[in-house]
Amino acid sequence: MFMLEKMKGSNNQYQSNYVSKIFNFQLHFINFLTYVLVLTFGLTLGIILSFYLKECSFSLQFTQLSLSSIPKTPPLPPPIAVKQERIGLKEFLKVPPVMHDMDEEELLWRGSMTAKISEYPFDRVPKVAFMFLTRGAVFLAPLWEQFFKGHEGYYSIYVHSNPSYNGSHPESPVFHGRRIPSKEVKWGDVNMIEAERRLLSNALLDISNQRFVLLSESCIPLFNFSTIYTYLINSTENYVMAFDDPSPVGRGRYSIQMLPEVSLRQWRKGYQWFEMDRELALGVVSDRIYFPVFQDYCRGSCYADEHYLPTFVSIKFWERNSNRSLTWVDWSRGGPHPAHFLRSDVNVEFLERLRNKKCAYNNGYSTNACFLFARKFLPSTLSRLLKIAPEVMQFEHYDKPKKHKLSFKPII
Repeated sequence: MFMLEKMKGSNNQYQSNYVSKIFNFQLHFINFLTYVLVLTFGLTLGIILSFYLKECSFSLQFTQLSLSSIPKTPPLPPPIAVKQERIGLKEFLKVPPVMHDMDEEELLWRGSMTAKISEYPFDRVPKVAFMFLTRGAVFLAPLWEQFFKGHEGYYSIYVHSNPSYNGSHPESPVFHGRRIPSKEVKWGDVNMIEAERRLLSNALLDISNQRFVLLSESCIPLFNFSTIYTYLINSTENYVMAFDDPSPVGRGRYSIQMLPEVSLRQWRKGYQWFEMDRELALGVVSDRIYFPVFQDYCRGSCYADEHYLPTFVSIKFWERNSNRSLTWVDWSRGGPHPAHFLRSDVNVEFLERLRNKKCAYNNGYSTNACFLFARKFLPSTLSRLLKIAPEVMQFEHYDKPKKHKLSFKPII
């Protein structure tokens, strides 16, 4: 029994040694196989790198050989420093052409733009904008030509004529190309105010325009350019005639439908021929409260051109308004229209009388230089005005008639 157990123990030990030898053999074989794989990979990588380096060396030699055969070019000169012209406000200050393609809404919006800083960061020469509201040609243009001569850069001209006018009348050089995009205008209609706003908007596009004068084709100046320019540029007032007229052709034209924007107490009357500063002009073209009321309720016998500006200015800008016009007209003969003047009416005495008129305004204030312009002078007066007016009004640079001896006696 003991012998049997001893034999079993030795068999178990033998089997254990056998298994251990097999395991060690497998482990050595795996290690050997790993070394062989690493060695093979290393040899393969070395062969590949050897061929790659030979290729790079050959390409480099070929490139150097090719480059050596190309003739050398001289180095490029350094770039020339170009002085860039300063733009600054040049594009902003550029005045659009008078004949543009802006529609009414675009024009009013563009014209109503203004800077909040009152000081100008550039040298600005203030100009007077002369705005002519006409049916056709400015038939007194030769007289105005003499008036403007020698004062370029101190004025701007804008002409609103009926679109049906084809320009058949020869244009004076000073008025050439100064017609703005226009629409039809009827006397006494609200579209006359629309035309005035159109003129103001176009004139406001030029930031140098400081004062704005509305004239007709029948207007004449009563003084030379320097006198009128100095008077207007140095003035701190606006010149829109406005008064309360209790008669049927005053308050009688008021419509209660204008409430609440315009009351009867605020209703005013006056001449349409105005002169104003830039602040008031901006107020007129940007008005979206009172003008629509006049468009809707001041038509026909209301005559909007006699009431809109006087009423608007009296409500919004009354502090600096003189309540008088700088344009003289003769209403002494009565009727719906002022008197007009023929060639026989024009003489030295007549012009001197207009120049020396005195007037009272704003509850008793008076001035020696009451009127700067006058109307209504018919085309037949032109030849006589050209003979008399330049010397009477002391035009600085007018062309003197060669075959006319000036007489200061009344001409019949």
